[in-house]
Amino acid sequence: MSVSSMTGFGRGEAHGRGIKVVAELSVVNRKQFDCHVSLPRELASLEARVHELLHAAIRRGHVKGSVDVAATASGATAGLDVDLALARKRVAALRQVAQKLNLPDDLTISKLLDWHDVVKVATPLQDADKLQPLVEQAVRAALANVEVMRRREGLALAKDLTARFGRLQKLAAAIRQRAPQVVKAYRKTLAARLAVIHNGAKPEPQLLARELALFADRCDISEELTRLESHFAQAAGLLTGKESCGRTLDFLCQEFFREINTIGSKANDAKIARLVVAFKSELEAVREQAQNIE
Repeated sequence: MSVSSMTGFGRGEAHGRGIKVVAELSVVNRKQFDCHVSLPRELASLEARVHELLHAAIRRGHVKGSVDVAATASGATAGLDVDLALARKRVAALRQVAQKLNLPDDLTISKLLDWHDVVKVATPLQDADKLQPLVEQAVRAALANVEVMRRREGLALAKDLTARFGRLQKLAAAIRQRAPQVVKAYRKTLAARLAVIHNGAKPEPQLLARELALFADRCDISEELTRLESHFAQAAGLLTGKESCGRTLDFLCQEFFREINTIGSKANDAKIARLVVAFKSELEAVREQAQNIE
């Protein structure tokens, strides 16, 4: 299944060298690929590599996220910058609240490590290359979780689009069935009008045939209906193929609109006009859904 939603969220972690790297990513709709991921200043040299990893996995959409570094329990005393004054103040405040609310005092060093404004991991610039494997591991893990969410939503989108294309095909079939009746109805109308003009006399067969031929040529929609069927086949292939299809579906919707607009302008029939309006309404919903697909 090639359908993948453009929206998703993922979180990934990597541990090593006494630190923990956490990557969080969110993706929302956008026609082109756009990326903004914040990294610690010390890891700024890895920004290009992170963008490369993201673009390889995500073809279009706005990616926003962060990469953070924190100490693990095993690295709590290695390369840390601890704000002792802030730590004492916060611990005292929390214990005071716990005492007033009759809560257990369960503060530990592990909890202290979660306060990134109190405990900061020293990651000197010269260590950025050593941390790159951990950063890449965390980003890949976050991307994997993003992909799971995007695939799950993609299945729902594919199911919805398949149903909508089915309804469009039924409308197109109803238009095809109605099309031959348009000339027959016009023949009766034209004969009645000519009879009025000629004071009840039957119109000349050659005149009637010529007018009917001209009308049939002007309202012939067989080519447009054939192209619609071709578009339906292409849409079905996209929804079941292996390649990303969002951009192609978006362009295909434009072709659908072009053909149905031509049908509406050529058919010259009230029943077909109503079917065209229903087709356009459903097609607009398809176009909106297609814009959610990568």
